[in-house]
Amino acid sequence: MVVTKKQILIVNGPNLNLLGKREPEIYGHQTFEQYFEILRDKFEGQVDLHYFQSNHEGALIDKIHEVGFTFDGIVLNAGGLTHTSIALADAIAAVKTPTVEVHISNVHAREEYRHHSFLSKNCIGIIIGFGLRGYDFAIQTFL
Repeated sequence: MVVTKKQILIVNGPNLNLLGKREPEIYGHQTFEQYFEILRDKFEGQVDLHYFQSNHEGALIDKIHEVGFTFDGIVLNAGGLTHTSIALADAIAAVKTPTVEVHISNVHAREEYRHHSFLSKNCIGIIIGFGLRGYDFAIQTFL
């Protein structure tokens, strides 16, 4: 019997390319690329992890469309687009691949505009406030 690994895409939105530099008191000192290698090692043999980051809403939508009918899961941290993008919410709703929404910080302990997500209703779950470990928890939901 051939066991195929789950195909999971992690998608990070605007400004998450600055992890490790941007507001380390909120987001920590580790870059996402460093953490991604830890995730790859942890889930080796179980999951084929892919990573995509863009500061452009359309690029995020295009990537979700690209994998949204073939992958087993999407882990999405849309950054500030979480609170503004109906188009990104529609992209999640339009595809068959389930999506878990992740936020590094506890958005409900921050500015009020961060308390609403346009994406949540189209996701199978939300992980908020556990730092980078939230990505780990999200991947585990697909196993």
